[in-house]
Formats: sequence, structure tokens, C-alpha cells
Amino acid sequence: MELNERERRVLEAIVQSYVETAEPVGSRVLARRFGLGVSAATIRNAMSDLEDKGYLFHPHTSAGRVPTDRAYRLYVDALMGAPKLTREEVGILRDGISHGSAVTEVLRRAAEVLGVLAQELGVAVAPSLDAAVLERLDLVSVSTDRLLLVLTLKSGVVRTIFVHVPGSLHPDAIVNIALVLNDRLAGLTLREIRGTLNERLRDTARTPAENELLDIFLATGDSIFDLQADTAEGVVLGHTSVLADQPEFSGERMKSLIELTEQRDVLKRVLGQRPLGCVTITIGGENEPQLAGLTLITSPYTAGPLTGVIGVLGPTRMPYEKIVALVEHTSKMVGDLLR
Repeated sequence: MELNERERRVLEAIVQSYVETAEPVGSRVLARRFGLGVSAATIRNAMSDLEDKGYLFHPHTSAGRVPTDRAYRLYVDALMGAPKLTREEVGILRDGISHGSAVTEVLRRAAEVLGVLAQELGVAVAPSLDAAVLERLDLVSVSTDRLLLVLTLKSGVVRTIFVHVPGSLHPDAIVNIALVLNDRLAGLTLREIRGTLNERLRDTARTPAENELLDIFLATGDSIFDLQADTAEGVVLGHTSVLADQPEFSGERMKSLIELTEQRDVLKRVLGQRPLGCVTITIGGENEPQLAGLTLITSPYTAGPLTGVIGVLGPTRMPYEKIVALVEHTSKMVGDLLR
């Protein structure tokens, strides 16, 4: 529904007041604090109209109102100011993130420092590695029935995978197959390797031991070269404790939040579905049922062909301008550092 200018100003003031205090907002508070230029009675009438239109509700019998998800959506889309950070916040982000080297370490540090600055739960999902290019692979015998496969990607990511073999293999067979795999697969993306593995390894006549090892790669290549299911490179979370002081997370709500953080498959799916072109804000009921009552703000980061998202998860009552700025800046820093 269309709002007139007075209703928009009243709604903006209510959102700002409730975000700061977590207390239902009354007309006298608005008249006193925000200089709206009208009487408390006029503000009460505007608040009543906003409630009828679905932007406010009474949490109990008091005269104060609380913003609904619809109010936060209008605020984010049309009322909030341009996001910006202080020099101090930029410095804290830079210092907190710049010490990481491996992808998981960068994301862990970024989620933690972002969460602390935002006072929300920092969340991140590692980049999709399907577009990553294989630089080389190494095979190392670690026992009579296991090889360690080391995949080095041009993005700087290194992955280690155990490959089970039926019995002891001669060292020459391991070396020769490693040479074949590097010759046929290096320079391809993981997606290309999975799609053409059989064709690329066809007609490689070898000794029986080498053929046996090659058959293992042909049979298990789809799983070996699919790193998306790697939990070590899945969802990264900051500290849940930063939300402990927020009134929304007392008692059962905090328990539910902790249970949610343990459902990494849910979080990975949700984060993996976020758009990669811009900052995305989903509020309350706009989220999946497991995240109802929460706001998720994410921004994509890019490192060459690799992309992922980072952001925060918290109550719908949050300082959106500040947190959008923090999330945007953090995602840019993460992308720059990974590149």
C-alpha cells in the first residue's frame, strides 16, 4: 500500500527507535526524540494507520508498536540511508582478515571479525570450486591400501583426498599414473575433468598394476574431482556468543539458534542459493522456515573464476545501514585477499 510522507517519516523513526532500544515505540517518544513537527496525537493516528496497513503491531496491551517484517522491507528498500563505515571499522576489518592465507582461514577470520563488528552471527560459504583449474596432482603412498591424492588448484586451494586401493602397488606404477593424470588433466577445470575423464584416460595401455590404479580413478572420478561436498570448505561461522546479549535470543530462541548452526547442510544450501551479483537481504518470513524470524544479509566475493558469499545472520531488528556497509566491505576485502 502507498504511504504518504508523514507515514513514511513516522515508520522510519519507529524502525530506528526500535533497533536502538528493542522497546515498543510510543507516540510521545517519537514526538520528543525525532522532531517530526506534529503533535503526539497526529503521530498516534499515523501509527494506527500503519498498523492497519501491516507495518506495525502491538506486542501486548501497551501503547507502543513494533515494526513487522513488511516495515523492515520498506525501510531497507526505500528509507534507509547510504551505507558507510568509519575508518576505525575499516581498519579492524583489514587487520582481522589480512593474516589469513588458506581459503578456510581467510573465511573464518572474516566471519569472526564481521560478526563482532556487526554484533550478529558472521556466516560464509567457501567458493564453488567447479570452475577452479587443476594445476597439478600428486600421489603419495601412505599404507598398503591407501594413497593420498593431493590436488593443487590454480586459485591457491590445495585439497587432499584418500584413495583406497586393493593392495600394495609398486612405486613405479604410482609415479607413472601420476604422470598420466597430470598430462591428461592439468589445465582443466574440475567440472571439465568430471565430464571428460573417461574420454581423456582412454587408450592408456599400461602394466596390470597401472591399469588397476587407473581403473580406480575411472570408477571414482566423479567423487574425487567433486570438491563441493567437502565439509572443510563448506559453511564457516563466526561466534554465536555475540548474539547472547540481544533480547531476541533469550531462553528457547538461543537454543533454536544454536541448533540451526549445527545444521550445516541447511545453511550451506541457503547460502549456496544466494544471488552472486549484489548484496541480498532476506527478512523474517522471506527466508526458509528454519530461518523465520531472522534476517540474512549476504554479499558475494570473487577470486578469479571462484565465487562465494559472506554475510551475517541475526534478528530482524538490526541496524541495516551499518551492517550492509560491513558486509559489502568485508566481501570486497575477502575477494581481494584471495586473489
